[in-house]
Amino acid sequence: MTDILLKPTPAPAPAGAPQQVRSPARAAAVRRRSVGFAMALPPVVLIALFVGVPVALSVGFSFGMTGGLNGTAAAIGQNVHTADGLVTLDAYRQLFADPRFARDLAATIIVTVTTTVATLSLAVGVAVLLRLRGGWLGALVAGLGVVPLFIPVVIASWAILNFYAGDGFVRSLFAQVGIEAPTLGFTVAGVVIASIWVNLPFALLMATSGMQAVPQALIDAARDSGASTLGVVRSVLIPMAGIPLIIAATFTAIGVLGQFTVPYFMGPNAPQQLGVAISNQFQSFNQPQQAAAIAVVIFVLASGVAAVYVWANFRSAKKEGRV
Repeated sequence: MTDILLKPTPAPAPAGAPQQVRSPARAAAVRRRSVGFAMALPPVVLIALFVGVPVALSVGFSFGMTGGLNGTAAAIGQNVHTADGLVTLDAYRQLFADPRFARDLAATIIVTVTTTVATLSLAVGVAVLLRLRGGWLGALVAGLGVVPLFIPVVIASWAILNFYAGDGFVRSLFAQVGIEAPTLGFTVAGVVIASIWVNLPFALLMATSGMQAVPQALIDAARDSGASTLGVVRSVLIPMAGIPLIIAATFTAIGVLGQFTVPYFMGPNAPQQLGVAISNQFQSFNQPQQAAAIAVVIFVLASGVAAVYVWANFRSAKKEGRV
């Protein structure tokens, strides 16, 4: 005891002296974070090199940056506009002055909005049937709704084209009874039908999972308060499954905005969706700068749709107190 009491107290470190080495626990935490960062770094670098750099070069090319790695495309392309100063908007002016682009842009927006609304409506309808009624009918409809998930888009597009073409199954069937059915192949309506088929499975899975997560007690409380089935759907199921439905809507809209295979097989020669217009500008007309400008336009439209998704998630997190 005397030895403990008489043990001298270590003198404080002088001012300016280096601080004590970090604790072993903190050093281990830093080491773990460093290892995790090192493991995540290779895919990030690959994405930056093979996706980020080409995207940045393409965006710069659309604004008249024709030097460096864009030199080859600028040398062989037609109607290439070079920036005198920092950037130039001549490629965009040429693009928006073309009436064909205005029709293509309008057709793309119409197809996107129509497909998104129809796909989400079908997904909500099936999800409500499965949540409130269930049984073999709901399971059968839900199972049929996810079948397109296992069929490649190119095969589905070709099959739908042959189904609705002028000499396809629908017109042949109606011709047997003397009725002339409409031709939906190579039309905007055919693009909408095929786009709904392709995008329905993801929307259906999101809507079903969101509504299955709604507590039964809330549905029972709404019914006890006198709410009809439509009232339960409108006041309970859809609001409670809001985030999954918004995710389904935004992903569907972004996918339709930039799709190529479906409008390439099903769409008319004019107007075209912007995904097909990009290919034509690059390959058929040898105008890579205008193709890059169209890609930037699609990116701006998709960014507007993505902003709605980010806003909805932020609002939900704020309401739950996570922000």
